[in-house]
Amino acid sequence: VIRAKISSEKVVPASDDPLDTHKMIRYEIKQIKMFKGFEKLKDVQYVYTPFDSSLCGVKLEANNKKQYLLTGQILSDGKVLIHLCNYIEPWDDLSLSQKKSLNQRYQMGCGCKITTCYMVPCSITSPNECLWTDWLIERKLYGHQAKHYACIKRSDGTCSWYRGGPPPEKEFIDISEP
Repeated sequence: VIRAKISSEKVVPASDDPLDTHKMIRYEIKQIKMFKGFEKLKDVQYVYTPFDSSLCGVKLEANNKKQYLLTGQILSDGKVLIHLCNYIEPWDDLSLSQKKSLNQRYQMGCGCKITTCYMVPCSITSPNECLWTDWLIERKLYGHQAKHYACIKRSDGTCSWYRGGPPPEKEFIDISEP
């Protein structure tokens, strides 16, 4: 998971095998910040994606202007692969909550499982699950819930959605009926 600018793009063979005719796009990137993956790679210079969108290849602007949040996989040979199923978003399109959550809040959900709800009925099957309902409610995967909430593990081991945002300015008094 990195924040980066795309410096250039080049079409390269997918492998060293001369019989393999598949092509990849090699994006040269300028890494701005790494949020996850530094235990495997310190600095990412290139990311690879299939040349064809039918093989889930991703088209990015390679003009060194637009910043992206890139997620992908580190292959056994050390190459970083990105494709359409990864979360890839222009940095400026992320909400403030998403940007803040990248630094620490999302890490608090690593022991949680997010279950996508496509149609009713749907429910969680274990206490460490959060039910993702953006598709059900808004008919898009990255809706209000994805932009403003993080699934985090609580102290009792259960997981639930947490709305990111500034702390309340005033203290709340808990009042109960007599």
